[in-house]
Amino acid sequence: MGNKNKTISFRVNEDSFETLREIAEERDISLSAVFRDYVDTLVAHDGRVQVVPETELGEETGGNEFPPKVEVPKSFIREHERLELEAEHLREQLQEYKQYANRLQEEVEANDDVEEVVHLEELDEELDTDETYRLG
Repeated sequence: MGNKNKTISFRVNEDSFETLREIAEERDISLSAVFRDYVDTLVAHDGRVQVVPETELGEETGGNEFPPKVEVPKSFIREHERLELEAEHLREQLQEYKQYANRLQEEVEANDDVEEVVHLEELDEELDTDETYRLG
């Protein structure tokens, strides 16, 4: 079986919702991504996640910034963008090939009534010559 995504639905009060929306805007991600991150964190830690106020966060992480930030070399970003463009191009090509295969399939189905098979015996009957050819 494949790994299928499931939908989780729950309600929060309006103040909590606005707070979550602000968190999403600060991190420049969607609100759905905030929930997915939360659920992933819950699953990764067997449901043991503690909510800590930001004021106490610096004390627990040893003064390091949270969430941690990692610098990525520009070459990595360029390579990622190049691969995304290549993947998009391959998806377009695949779509073109599928359309071409569908068109060929339709042509084959349309030409089912027409017999295009040539039997050698029929060709021999059409030739009214007594000449015999030997190969080899």
